[in-house]
Amino acid sequence: MKKTFSWEAFNKAPIVAIFRNLDSNDLLQVAQCFKVAGLSTMEITLNSKNATKDIERLVSEFGADLNIGAGTVCDINDLHAALDAGAQFIVTPVLDKEVIQFCVTNNVPVFPGAFTPTEIYTAWKLGANMVKVFPSGALGPGYIKDLLGPLDSIKLLPTGGVSIDNLSEYFKAGASGVGVGSAVVPKAYLQNKDWKGLTKHLELFMKTYQDAV
Repeated sequence: MKKTFSWEAFNKAPIVAIFRNLDSNDLLQVAQCFKVAGLSTMEITLNSKNATKDIERLVSEFGADLNIGAGTVCDINDLHAALDAGAQFIVTPVLDKEVIQFCVTNNVPVFPGAFTPTEIYTAWKLGANMVKVFPSGALGPGYIKDLLGPLDSIKLLPTGGVSIDNLSEYFKAGASGVGVGSAVVPKAYLQNKDWKGLTKHLELFMKTYQDAV
């Protein structure tokens, strides 16, 4: 049976953790830490070494408990490579209509990247489940609040520059979720193989989100 995206799990902690070029065995350990901490959603970027193999392995071992998806999906060829590996959701850095439309038609959650109000509105009208506002770091939570003034029906997923220090601000500004890169799994935990410490760090992310909403 094909393992599919769980909106129930995502909505309990709408944080997309982005992983690029992590060691394959470390990814499995990180996934276990996510499961224990209550976070659910891991994005493996396709421009990572062994990306499709990592996605396939993670889905096989954790797909019933976690949402495992592919990021940096830039075109339809990337999309098919990701789906063939078992990706349960798709994230793009750019607005590609063909990718969005295929995902919508085939009921695959898709979070396309957009930045300007016009791009964001276009992605939403095409059927995006959420629009990844990227890069969000330069303008911060204030930009999300400004966008949601006229575009209040659109679910935004700011990505870039999000950390535990500003997580609350993004959700208070109206974000429906966030994408978090290296801040979600700091390198020190990986270097020291400190999985207990990482789990505590992830639990703090979870609590920070819960306190914000």
